[in-house]
Amino acid sequence: MSNRRSLTGITTSGTPHLGNYVGAIKPAITASRDAATESYYFLADYHALVKCGEAARLHQSTLEIAASWLALGLDTETAVFYRQSDIPEIPELTWLLTCMTAKGLMNRSHAYKAAVQANDEAGEDPDFGINMGLFNYPVLMSADILMFNATHVPVGRDQAQHLEMTRDIAQRFNHHYGEHFVLPEAVIDDQVATLPGLDGRKMSKSYDNTIPLWLPEKKLRKQIMRIVTNSQEPGEPKDPDSANVFSIYAAFASEQQRLAMRQAFADGIAWGEVKQQLFELINSELAEPRQRYQDLIANPATIEAELLAGAEKAREYSIPLIRRLRDAVGIRPLA
Repeated sequence: MSNRRSLTGITTSGTPHLGNYVGAIKPAITASRDAATESYYFLADYHALVKCGEAARLHQSTLEIAASWLALGLDTETAVFYRQSDIPEIPELTWLLTCMTAKGLMNRSHAYKAAVQANDEAGEDPDFGINMGLFNYPVLMSADILMFNATHVPVGRDQAQHLEMTRDIAQRFNHHYGEHFVLPEAVIDDQVATLPGLDGRKMSKSYDNTIPLWLPEKKLRKQIMRIVTNSQEPGEPKDPDSANVFSIYAAFASEQQRLAMRQAFADGIAWGEVKQQLFELINSELAEPRQRYQDLIANPATIEAELLAGAEKAREYSIPLIRRLRDAVGIRPLA
């Protein structure tokens, strides 16, 4: 076993968009090719239940996201790719950890505090509409990480607090029951691009400003042409650093292409031409994977087989660990 084990969860609550691709999927697939690291990637369908109460949407999202990772080149021979709900040891570990987690720690979770604050500002009861899934979310996240004793967990800055909570929970369990868990480190990459959406705000389903990842060519071009720009005319020099369309271009372009586009902005390129070049750049990168994605979506049994094979690999680790943990807490045969 390598000494470095990386774990990444992907919540199955929507359709993947270009922001997910640039910010999470593409760098993760590149990282998975590092022979010095064991890579674990999972579809976080239990996590999706916190916010998504629509069964059909959760099911469809699981299909689309799994197909996306496979179409974009995740090598399931080297990486472990599984569905969270296929590992029954994870909810069992969640309970073992819950019984060692201080409620006060959960009270300090940013997501919970933000929900309470929103209720206060709306004049509602502080806990209105807040379910225990949201409150206990950091414990389930801790179980995901500690189940495989991941040493490194790539997260956005908004999730860094949960990594600290995971370390707190693991330390408390280790102190009480003996050394069972590695303390994971957060890996925060500030270089990972946060893509602007059609309106300039962060590309997000909640803003309804996304460009879905697998649009057919014509629809992809149509969406890109909708990106908001200012009213500068062709021939007028333009500022690439304040243009959303350039930010998106830069996330897909090589260094040479970025420099050439900067020069084109200085020379007064028309917005329509920028968008056309952006479309051609994105489309050339996604054309082959798009075909693989369509083939996979048409054959869900292929995806299911990949996920079950991944779960089998994952459980080679999770089953022995949960047995040791049961023994440690006193849940063991009487004879």
